[in-house]
This record gives sequence, C-alpha cells and structure tokens, in this order.
Amino acid sequence: MRFVDALAAPGFGAIAEFKRRSPSAGDLRPGGDVAAVARAYEQAGARAMSVLVDERFGGDWDDLRAARAVTTLPLLAKGFFSTRAHLEQARDAGADAALLLLRDLDDAQVRELLAVASELGLDTLVEAHDAEELERTAALDAPVIGVNARDLSTFSIDRAMQLELVARAPRDRVVIAESGVETRAQAAAAELAGAGAVLVGSTLMRAGDPGAKLAELLRRPLVKVCGLTRQEDVDVAVDAGADLVGFILSDTSPRRAEAVLDAPPTVLRVAVFVGEPEETEADLQQVHALEDGHRSRDAVLVRDGERVGTHVDLPWLEGDPTLFDRARATEGRVMLAGGLGPDNVAEAIAEVRPWAVDSARSTEAAPGVKDHDLVRRWVEAANS
Repeated sequence: MRFVDALAAPGFGAIAEFKRRSPSAGDLRPGGDVAAVARAYEQAGARAMSVLVDERFGGDWDDLRAARAVTTLPLLAKGFFSTRAHLEQARDAGADAALLLLRDLDDAQVRELLAVASELGLDTLVEAHDAEELERTAALDAPVIGVNARDLSTFSIDRAMQLELVARAPRDRVVIAESGVETRAQAAAAELAGAGAVLVGSTLMRAGDPGAKLAELLRRPLVKVCGLTRQEDVDVAVDAGADLVGFILSDTSPRRAEAVLDAPPTVLRVAVFVGEPEETEADLQQVHALEDGHRSRDAVLVRDGERVGTHVDLPWLEGDPTLFDRARATEGRVMLAGGLGPDNVAEAIAEVRPWAVDSARSTEAAPGVKDHDLVRRWVEAANS
C-alpha cells in the first residue's frame, strides 16, 4: 500500500519511527535491531514506519534496507534531503516516501523535489513547524503535511502551537502531528485537532517494548473520570492512568466543581456544561442541553467551537435498556456513559466499542468525593 493511502485510511493511526539517537535526547537505542522493531510496529497496528537515515540520528541507509526486508508497512525515509540523488537513494533503499523539510528548502526546490518524487514513484511528507511554513505547504499542494511540535533549531517542544496549526491545516490533505506525544491522551488531542495520525519516535525508542508502547498509544477507548471537585481526587485519577478528567461546571449538579482543576499535560481536561458553555482552560467541552431543570441525557463534545464527538448517556436518574443500541447507532466518536463502573465497563466496551468511556457516580464515596480504590479499579477495568 502507498504511504499516502495508508495514512488517508479511515480512523486515526500512527507513523512509528526508528531512530538510534536524537540530538536533543542523546542515545535512545544505539544497538537497536531495526528488523525486530519493524515487525513489532506492524503487529501493533502502525500505519507506516519512519526510519532515520541520517548519521546525526545514528542512522544510515542499511537501517531502511533492513526494515524493508521484513515489513510490508509503507516506509518513510527521514533525513535532510535536497537533491534528486537523495530521493533516488531513498527509492533504491526501499522507501515508499521521503521527508521534505520546509525549514531547509525554498518553494522552488520543494516543487522540483515533489515532481522528482512523483517521477520516482515516491510519496512525500512535507514538514512545517510554524504558521508561515504551514501556509507554504498549502500553496505547494503537498498531499501529506507534517506539523512538527519540535523546533529543529532549538529542539524545544510547543504542543499547543502544534495543535493550533493542525487545526488550521487544509482539510483536504492528510495531516500528521509530529513529535511531543508521550501518552494516549496527547495522541487523542492531535486526533481531535484534525490530525489523521501522529508520528512518534523518541517515546517508542525509550520504551522497553516499542510495539507494546505503540499499541498503548493507539488503544481505545480512552478512560474518563468525571465529577471531580477536589485536587487530591484529580491526582489519584491521573496516577491511576485516566486519560481524561472531567469537571462539572453547572449549578444543577451535586458534583459541581468551582473551576477546572490542575492536571498535567499528559491528560486532557474536560469542562462539562449544562446550557451555554463558558470559556475555560479545558482541552474539551462536554455540553448538555438544559431540560426540566437538569441536563439532557446526551451531550456534544466540542473542541474550539467545533463538534468532535457525542457523549451518550442515560436520562437523568433513569435507566434505558436501549443505551448500547443508541450508542452503536451514533455516528462519529462516542463517549459512553450511564451507570458504568469497574464491574460492567468491560462488557460495555465489548458491546459498543466506544471512543471513550466515562464514569462519575460509580467511582464516588459521596457526590463530588471520589473513592480512590474505585477510581483505580475503574481505570484498570476499562483498560483491561
């Protein structure tokens, strides 16, 4: 399968990278077996594999050849390419695509290299790291756009800027969020911003089992702990492995939080509203309509004013045997809630295959006060 076709397939995926070292992080896997890693990535569900061939990253063309010998994944040759000879070398070593860095190339060079790549049967990933470069990728009609959170001059990471640029990228292109992804929630943040995939390298290379780490980053459903009102409960939820933490900012709820509380950037914060939403520092909004003085059963999930999913729940303090059927019939991303707890979440996941699962009352000692043992059991059961 072509590189661009693999990345344009429905759903969210990953380009899994092999590199032996990083100029910013030093040695990562200097003696790594690229063939073993390539097999692990394919088994874990990677859409494609990126191989560093530049000596500054401890790589060479033999790494690409070794990966080509053992995997059917589309291979991205990653280096500092600027000539026809570079692209011919990539093709001859078994690459399906080559990286073009806008930082190092002017528009005339990029157009020439895109034409050469097409002639050679190579796809490309054209990489931008700021607003000006993103505009250039759009004007150049690059079919696959990479948005790198890492500034290659300073090696600093700015994920907020990356997500903003991903959200602004043309929707008729394949958009890849590169660098800065260490957790499943951070990968999901790129997905919600509009990326079709993430490119992950250092996080995988640091892992004892790169394939298992990749599978963890891609695994769904995400796990949300909602109804949080105390910082100590947020901290327990994060420590337990929750991907999302929810804060109900509504006077109609017995679980009302005074504000969106602190959480590390490894998780996503969700502000829950009944009626009109307000501006907060949360990563995501969950907005219910106000019905008869209470929240509506379902809600829309909103990122920066754009609907990105549906929260499917039970009616207020009522049951509904059709909940799973309704959830399965809902298009797009589904966050499933409604009486889910440690003892029944596995069954719910098997029935619905949701994008995320949500629990509030079933992890409480009292309204707005979490039972820490139940929180840990909930996250463990949802991830089992």
